[in-house]
Amino acid sequence: MKRHLVSAADLTRDDALLILDTAEELAQLSGRAVKKLPTLRGRTVVNLFFEDSTRTKTSFEVAEKRLSADVINFSAKGSSVSKGESLKDTALTLQAMGADAVVIRHHASGAPARLAQSDWLHGSVINAGDGTHEHPTQALLDAFTMRRHLNAGTGKDLAGRRITIVGDILHSRVARSNVHLLTTLGAQVTFVAPPTLVPIGIENWPCEVSYDLESVLPKTDALMMLRVQRERMNAAFFPTEREYSRRYGLDGARLAQLPEHAIVMHPGPMVRGMEITAEVADSPRCTVVEQVANGVSVRMAVLYLLLGGAVFADGATEPARTEARTDSSEAAL
Repeated sequence: MKRHLVSAADLTRDDALLILDTAEELAQLSGRAVKKLPTLRGRTVVNLFFEDSTRTKTSFEVAEKRLSADVINFSAKGSSVSKGESLKDTALTLQAMGADAVVIRHHASGAPARLAQSDWLHGSVINAGDGTHEHPTQALLDAFTMRRHLNAGTGKDLAGRRITIVGDILHSRVARSNVHLLTTLGAQVTFVAPPTLVPIGIENWPCEVSYDLESVLPKTDALMMLRVQRERMNAAFFPTEREYSRRYGLDGARLAQLPEHAIVMHPGPMVRGMEITAEVADSPRCTVVEQVANGVSVRMAVLYLLLGGAVFADGATEPARTEARTDSSEAAL
């Protein structure tokens, strides 16, 4: 693993599989009475969020605490940032406090990369979403969920699987990270969106593009619906919400056109009645809640590998050794 996780494009196939396999092992902790590992005891992780977040921020915080890290939650609102403090000065302040890692979400694309490339911080930088650029841990948890349903087993990738991503591709950092990671894992990615919500230069991306949702449904293994990000729009990209939902929304009739094994995904938050109906969102084939749970395991794996991962002479990893010790302790009790 590299020192930082800024972009899904930086991950090789081996890097991605290492994270997914580690997450698979760590996921076993969720069913235990004691869910904590001592791996990051004494390490300080700062959650530096310049944008509102519920799932990502909470998921990272849970992951950090399960690894026994000391957690500092930093919100731009109510901090010196609201008084005009720069990203550099904020980073220098965190460095002075001894931060070992910074999980950053920022409204400006490229802010995590700037932080990682500078000498302001000596610890690891993890991108939790930057503008309309990337969101690598979301792509990792999506791939983790897909692998569990479509090609279960450690060491396996997504070769030959067809993934369709529908919606606001133009403003989606999730779509950008997913196309990099999924193609690295061998999947074939198709974007479906109105022409106005397709980025310029998409012909250079490793994906196919379609404007007809129903034509790609029968050959889709995983269908990911994206929210229309109105907060990032400064123009009218489609006539009406009703028109968008009619052409690009997922309802029961379209769900029935998917193969029986196919799953429906959404990075959240969902806008029911817009890109997805309540009927589909609540169906057993929708993995939204499962994705949230998997996000904790994947983010634990990323933190573990960046800050505390170790392989011992006998080949055992720290999670396996810790689990064995915990089993022994519980047996003694």
